[in-house]
Amino acid sequence: MRTSVVAPYAAYLRVYEPLAAFAEPERGRWAAYAATQPTDTPAAPEAHSTAELTAQEHRSGLENLLATPPVVAPPHESEDAYVQVLDGVTVVCPRQTRLRCWTALAELRREYPATVLDVFWPRVVIDQAQVDHERWKSEHPDVHPHIHSSTWHVPVRWFVLFTPDERILVPAADGAAAGPGELYYRTPMVQARRRVARALRVLRDSVEDGALITGLESVGRWLEEFHPRAMVELDYGGLVRLLSGDDLAAENSVGDVAEGIAALGSGDGARASAAYRRITERWQSVRALEHAS
Repeated sequence: MRTSVVAPYAAYLRVYEPLAAFAEPERGRWAAYAATQPTDTPAAPEAHSTAELTAQEHRSGLENLLATPPVVAPPHESEDAYVQVLDGVTVVCPRQTRLRCWTALAELRREYPATVLDVFWPRVVIDQAQVDHERWKSEHPDVHPHIHSSTWHVPVRWFVLFTPDERILVPAADGAAAGPGELYYRTPMVQARRRVARALRVLRDSVEDGALITGLESVGRWLEEFHPRAMVELDYGGLVRLLSGDDLAAENSVGDVAEGIAALGSGDGARASAAYRRITERWQSVRALEHAS
């Protein structure tokens, strides 16, 4: 029987790698771990819920934040992962909770002055987390986070990696009272890289929006760090709870992005602008809920 858990209002971009991508002894450890895990597939959504695992992780993060003193990053790396079996091949997405906390803190340090961060954590805690992160990076220069997250919206650049036919809508297991269900897109790594490269060619020839191009370039570089037979997953996470049933069924940002890029490639600026406007208006209405009372 499932427990009642609520995922945060965040979306996730995950990379699942085959066991062959990991060096020993990590490969053996993930193989043993995967053998004990039920898989979360469209054919067997009752096995376990990715949303449940994410919500549990979120709950642990809140407990760390409320601790005295607050914990910026767990003292040890997570030994858990998301597991899928695709065409008979087991693929694993390590949670890497500690690394992701360090990465998030580094991004906050770049974005906000120290006086703002001091409101949330004591300066000594932040400084020690940075020292720990730098030491870890020097010892693990080739390890990268398998998961990116985004609160209150899905970044437009993430939609580029997928096509509408890769959409997976998993109904809530216990009916309407359990919530709207789960929404994913999943695609092979080779397809994701190809779509990024194609979109970048079109955008560089068509637009002057440096932020859009820079963001997509960053996603492309991140994807290149992983095994070519990996799988990429976009999980709408808790954002599905901000969309009505009708809105969720009609949500087609992936299709709008594909249409916009195709329109730019053919020189149809009006159609490209219309597609982009649909996306921005849709997600602006969702992001506005962040400030609702």
